[in-house]
Amino acid sequence: MKLIKKVFPIPRILLFLIIFFCIIFLLNKLSLNAVEISSIEFIGEATLPKGLIFKKTEVGGLSGISYDAKNNLYYAISDDRGQKAAARFYTLKIDLSKGYLQKGGVIAVNVTTLLNEKGQTFRPGETDTEGIALTNKSTVFISSEGDVAKLINPFIKEFSLSSGKEITTFTIPNKFLPDKSAKQGIRNNLAFESLTITPDKNHLFTATENALIQDGVAAKPNIGSPCRILQYNLLNNQPEKEFLYQTEAVSPFLNLTGKFASGLPDLLALDNQGHFLTLERSFTGLGFAISLFQVSLEGSDDIHNIDSLLAVDSKNIKPVHKKLLLDLRSLNVLLDNIEGLTLGPKLPDGQQSLILVSDNNFNSLQRTQILAFKMKIETPLNRLFRRLLLNLNR
Repeated sequence: MKLIKKVFPIPRILLFLIIFFCIIFLLNKLSLNAVEISSIEFIGEATLPKGLIFKKTEVGGLSGISYDAKNNLYYAISDDRGQKAAARFYTLKIDLSKGYLQKGGVIAVNVTTLLNEKGQTFRPGETDTEGIALTNKSTVFISSEGDVAKLINPFIKEFSLSSGKEITTFTIPNKFLPDKSAKQGIRNNLAFESLTITPDKNHLFTATENALIQDGVAAKPNIGSPCRILQYNLLNNQPEKEFLYQTEAVSPFLNLTGKFASGLPDLLALDNQGHFLTLERSFTGLGFAISLFQVSLEGSDDIHNIDSLLAVDSKNIKPVHKKLLLDLRSLNVLLDNIEGLTLGPKLPDGQQSLILVSDNNFNSLQRTQILAFKMKIETPLNRLFRRLLLNLNR
């Protein structure tokens, strides 16, 4: 009997070892830095006063936003084309210290004018600045949509955070540039609205808001549009990959105005493994439809060698994978023209905050709206152990 008791524990040890090596194998396959958003909760809204004048500039047109964790500040780019004041970005303070955003919890604390490589302000109409991303070098990258009608190219440039002076200009692949024939390139006001940098600061991403002319149709009622996500390597400042992103088809509701616009105005890198949070925004004739998606590049095809999606069988191209996280129309909030998003600080309960900002188009009928959310983020390691515990408790 004693001999049997001594022998009996051996299978348990073997079982433990098998489980242990399986876990090691899975961890080798999964990156511990990759994240997944498991829940998202609305925690408040604030609006800036209409017609707010700050340091002789009108605060408005806020199309992109980036968080400075070191100083607990936010940098928001204005898409003013030089009509109200020179191209610029604002520094904001957003108070989330109580775990939620109060109505008066957002204030402007600085404005920085953008200067070109000669140290001069950009001419009116020369820029349509839409995206902004903070680096770890006291600089920001800023994207501009350009102006197709005037054959002004879009750009991605790096600027000093303190002086606002241009430092670097990135090369834009030719397929994105407009030409006189209007047969290729970006569509007007549907270009590089988005900008984000991975946490390791090795890659920068932007995306077209709608399809390139040679890739397909612009978004229409009940019809989505094939956008391109463009990846840059920040070690050599060169474009290296592109991915297909298909926007959702949106159905207008009581579209009495006949106006419709829909697209991808911003994306946010969640990790270094190709996981993003994306923002899709539509004007449906009766207010705005705003949705947040979690996106993965895993398994999607690199299309940087394809100049025209219409010239190939695009059905064979694997687009990025999307998962709907939140349709903001489900919130009890009157939505404005939300165009920018960024991660904020950790909240008092340890959860991750998320900030969205609207572009009021300098329109008296619209608002500069800031929305705050709480996100629960899991790493693969946490997900693995949670699933193991669930299986053991069954």
